[in-house]
Amino acid sequence: MRTRIVGTGVMGRGIAQLAATAGHTVELADARPESVTEAVDFVRGMLERAVGKGRMSRADADAATGRLVPLSSPFAAPDGEGGAPELVIEAVREDLETKAALFTELEKALPERTVFATNTSSLSVTEIGARLPDPTRLAGLHFFNPVPLMKIAEVVAGASTREDIPAALTAFVEGCGHRAVTVADTPGFLVNHAGRGLATEALALLEEAVAAPADLDAVARDVLGLRMGPFELMDLTGLDVTASVIDTVWRGFRHSDRLRPSYLTANRVAAGLHGRKTGRGFYPYGPDAPADAAAPSPAPSGGDAARPVTVVGGSPEAHELRQALAAGAGGSRSAGDGALHLVVTWGGTVAAAVADEGLPAATTVGVDPLSLGTSRRVLAVTPATAQDAVRDAAAVLAGSSAAVTVVRDTAGSVAQRLLASIVSVAASIAERHIAVPADIDLAVTAGLGYPHGPLAWGERIGASRMLGLQRALYATTGDPRYRPTRWVTERAQLGLPLTAPDAPLT
Repeated sequence: MRTRIVGTGVMGRGIAQLAATAGHTVELADARPESVTEAVDFVRGMLERAVGKGRMSRADADAATGRLVPLSSPFAAPDGEGGAPELVIEAVREDLETKAALFTELEKALPERTVFATNTSSLSVTEIGARLPDPTRLAGLHFFNPVPLMKIAEVVAGASTREDIPAALTAFVEGCGHRAVTVADTPGFLVNHAGRGLATEALALLEEAVAAPADLDAVARDVLGLRMGPFELMDLTGLDVTASVIDTVWRGFRHSDRLRPSYLTANRVAAGLHGRKTGRGFYPYGPDAPADAAAPSPAPSGGDAARPVTVVGGSPEAHELRQALAAGAGGSRSAGDGALHLVVTWGGTVAAAVADEGLPAATTVGVDPLSLGTSRRVLAVTPATAQDAVRDAAAVLAGSSAAVTVVRDTAGSVAQRLLASIVSVAASIAERHIAVPADIDLAVTAGLGYPHGPLAWGERIGASRMLGLQRALYATTGDPRYRPTRWVTERAQLGLPLTAPDAPLT
């Protein structure tokens, strides 16, 4: 296929490398002719690097380089030898008027059979198309940076897109060795929308002073298995970018409570605390930054690991904690005077358990059951918890090898809230039919690097248990942010997995 890429910045270069390597003839064009030359040199350099690392043969690299065709103008007429491109991929700046003007001129220069694709990450494909004389030939084709490594692309049909185009774009993506997911033309499409679950909930936890960014990141990594904590990720992406996406998706879904932004971001963005690119975000960066700036807080030391404990309740989570204590701390423990009371919370708070069970507030602490069996136990304390109880509980929970993070008491604790938000946002995407469950899980694991797709992750917990968590969070907080999703509710009631798609109506 002959493909024209307009816009030869970072994204355009990556798409060019991917397409040329896959055997496509790739025309490169930009408003700045020197950018085209730089792009060709960049792609050639990346291919040379691949040869040097043994990932590509010399012959294949030379052939791919030979398929790069520099153009003097984005609107260059088809040459007699190669003919018109079958596909044009636009990768210019993220501005509606710029993109619409570009495609309007491309329509004049190229025949009707040429398909147009915009690599927009946040603009409505339908709105871009509405500004064109012929909106039927335009679709979204959203790659992720770096394109050759992020093996996923979103195919987005606008309201007027021809029915045959999404399948053609899917075939193009898969022919390049990537996976394609079909997504409705909605704010944030799929990956950026799904990613709001983690970011918005992490910021909400920080708003409430449940824990410091480093401690929240440590729980996300060590308990949930994420490669990076949410604040590390926001610093890497740039808080200015993250905040803009959060606001765009929230506004696009008419101020959905589940996607509600944090008040924290506006001042941080205004202050230039954008992350790595500005030298300071949630953590400091650069040669003068402390080496341990992002290290989690150490657990309180000097506690009595032999102090007797009582695990409160008869829930499966409480039983799991009893087993963990018996296995990891040298045998079973007998309660007695001065015993610690360990409460396993699932969507609720330690404070509520103290009140409901008549427990001594000074010696009662909470344990997040999601942290059992991981390298980091999460201990929740209330304003009434005595300091010696915190120290002793940390020593008891640490056992032989686990780290302990102490957080303030909150509904569901940290890991539960993060996971509930990730699953709930994905469930909302599924119930709106923005994408099918399999594509949601595929796109999120490939695009965001989560250890499991969000619906599959919820299924590992169990639909009924996830529904119980959603209901408990909603009942405890009264915040519509945590209102149970229809998707999880129905599947729990029907005994279906969270990954089961809706049945067709006909």
